[in-house]
Amino acid sequence: MFSIEAIALHKNYLPKDSGRFAGLGSHDVSGTSNITFSVEPGELFGIIGPDGAGKTTLFRILTTLLLADSGTARVDGYDVVSEFKAIRQRIGYMPGRFSLYQDLTVEENLTFFATLFNTTIQANYDLIKDIYQQIEPFKHRKAGQLSGGMKQKLALSCALIHKPTVLFLDEPTTGVDAVSRTEFWDMLGNLKKQGITILVSTPYMDEAALCDRISLIQEGRFLTINTPTGIVDQYKETLWAVRGERTSRLLAELRKKEGVTSCFAFGDSLHVTLDPTITHRDRLFGELAKADSSTLSIEPITPTIEDCFLQLSRQHTPASWNTSL
Repeated sequence: MFSIEAIALHKNYLPKDSGRFAGLGSHDVSGTSNITFSVEPGELFGIIGPDGAGKTTLFRILTTLLLADSGTARVDGYDVVSEFKAIRQRIGYMPGRFSLYQDLTVEENLTFFATLFNTTIQANYDLIKDIYQQIEPFKHRKAGQLSGGMKQKLALSCALIHKPTVLFLDEPTTGVDAVSRTEFWDMLGNLKKQGITILVSTPYMDEAALCDRISLIQEGRFLTINTPTGIVDQYKETLWAVRGERTSRLLAELRKKEGVTSCFAFGDSLHVTLDPTITHRDRLFGELAKADSSTLSIEPITPTIEDCFLQLSRQHTPASWNTSL
């Protein structure tokens, strides 16, 4: 049995007679949503995509907070519509926005959520110990006065206090510093070792490599599902890193060159792909070298998850699609 199973989920926030789409699972020409996936018990599965891709809509459907227009989903073997009460007893959910009680203290928030599930902090302290110990010195401080990283740890502790079998984390590291992000993913690794199934969403492509498997999502549709390594291996083009003194000028010049299929800025370099049929690659790069001979460097590189996402976006995004919510 899968911990999470979704089949052809579809949710459109716009009227049916509008002929437009904004939501999750936009239909392809066959009339079928492609939001179909499953998560194994104990797996750390990531939903990776930009803001507005449909991640929160998917999480709200799976956590029984929103009804899909069509499709089915099961969590821990229970149907999200007909057996929603059973699901709510078995899952932990950490929404993207901090949603605990700001005027209650750290300890009061945790006690409140434990009471909702007829348990106590002491009964499940071993599960949250590594996380809660980092904020326990501030247990009498009101939640609204905590830093972003502390709020994150408190929210995770509250989501775990009733010992859920499946944990849903919607963009848990958005808006926190780099150190807190690293600490949070270390905590997820420890929870995974305890057998908890974790579904996490994030707009940060670098966090994808920390998951067992990921789905890349854009405009309400899945672009691909695979392991992070598997997605990189699917990138068949040669990717070039171009570095020069005037990055913005190089970007404009390369995008005008015949045979350049893509060119994106990545930090201090440009990631470039070329039409494999072109025969003037050396001449093309030679022209760039003449214009910026003192600092220009060009070398093939291994693509990142973000490179793969951009490539898949070009292949799968028809101009007729509208932005999702």
